[in-house]
This record gives sequence, C-alpha cells and structure tokens, in this order.
Amino acid sequence: MTVTSQTSQHVSATSAFAGELRNVDKWYGHHQVLTGVSLSVGRGEIVALIGRSGSGKSTVLRVLAGLSTDHTGHCAVAGAPALAFQEPRLFPWRDVRTNVAYGLTRARVPRAEALARADRALADVGLADRTGVWPLTLSGGQAQRVSLARALVAEPELLLLDEPFGALDALTRLSMRELLLDLWREHGFGVLLVTHDVDEAVALADRVLVLEDGKVVHTLDIADPRSAPGEGHSGRHRGELLKTLGV
Repeated sequence: MTVTSQTSQHVSATSAFAGELRNVDKWYGHHQVLTGVSLSVGRGEIVALIGRSGSGKSTVLRVLAGLSTDHTGHCAVAGAPALAFQEPRLFPWRDVRTNVAYGLTRARVPRAEALARADRALADVGLADRTGVWPLTLSGGQAQRVSLARALVAEPELLLLDEPFGALDALTRLSMRELLLDLWREHGFGVLLVTHDVDEAVALADRVLVLEDGKVVHTLDIADPRSAPGEGHSGRHRGELLKTLGV
C-alpha cells in the first residue's frame, strides 16, 4: 500500500485542542489498522479509548505521539506529547532521578536544569525520597509513578497513556487513578487514556470512544464525569459501553 497524503503539525497555544486526528488511515503492509479515524482531546479534558485487543488503540497513540509517520490524514498536537506505557520501561542501569531526566538531557536541556525538573516531577508523584534508588528496587506502583514523572517532566499539553495501570494490583490501581487525577487537576493537560477496563474509562473520562476494527464506532459523553462511586450515571454508562462492545 502506498501512502499518498499525510498532514502532521503542531497546533497553536490558542487552539481548543491538545490533540486532534481527522480522517486518519494507517496500514501495516496490506493490512489496514485504522480507517477514517477522527477524534480530538481538548485542553484539560480526559478522553478514554476502549476496544478489544487488535482494534487499533495503541496505533492511535503512536500516530498522536509522532511514532508513526506513514499514515494518511491530519494529525495535530499542542507541543510535544508525552507517552506512558503499561510497562514502565525504566533503564535499570540509571537511578530514578536520571531516568526521569533522560528525555530532557537528550533534548539538550542543561543537566542541572534537567535534574531539578526531574526532582520536581518526582515530588509531584510522591517519590521525592526515592530519587537515588535503582529501578529494580521499586514496587510496581512506584515504578509506574516514575514512568508518569518521566512523562510529565517535559510539561506536555497532551498526555498519552497506553494501559498505564493494567499490570497493577487492584488497590495500587485505584491509588494510581487518584494520582493521575490530582496531576491532571494541577497541570491541566489533555489526556488520551487507552484502557480495556470499561469501569476505569467511566470513572476517569469526560468522553469515552469505542474503537472497533480500526474505526471509531461509538462516542459516549459522561454525564457526571468523575462523580463519587454510587453517584451519577455510571451504571447506565457502563451498560451502554458493554453493549457496544458486544459483552
């Protein structure tokens, strides 16, 4: 398959969107994985993207992150987006502080400034006392906090999360959700969260998009986003999404 057109650009500081795709197609060889995908993430908005395995969710993140450049259609992001994965992917031979500062030093930010910003990001995620330890000594939840700090240290306007809490136990997962919301309220970045967990999507997002066979097939606006458990319309929302997913 030959790619014939692609537009990828940064959006201005006055744009309402932290990130936007319009009519994006993506192929892997002869297999089309995204078909006419259009979505937007507003500044200060959390959007969840759900779907079965193989539906194209991670590919959407790769396009927005600039890791895929052979798609067709329009992609625009505010500044440089940050991406965090299910696995923290920390360098075991670097301490926590230099792991977080790594992207800044690669971008030629002066070392002293990069380390100071890393310290602030680690304080934001509650790890100010763990800056000098090695990644292999961290718990799963702590390692994921470091991964979030590494994403946030660049002060992104768009945070892309690929199943960031999927490998954590239930209690740590709830704690990490609350941490994400605290950071989001403090910094005001837009978030695109890929998750398999319908309950997580309903609990965190302003909007939930369902991706099926590389197409956005359903959009759900959450009536009372981030309402307390047992309040709002979460049960109805959950039922609607499960029905769309064929569960």
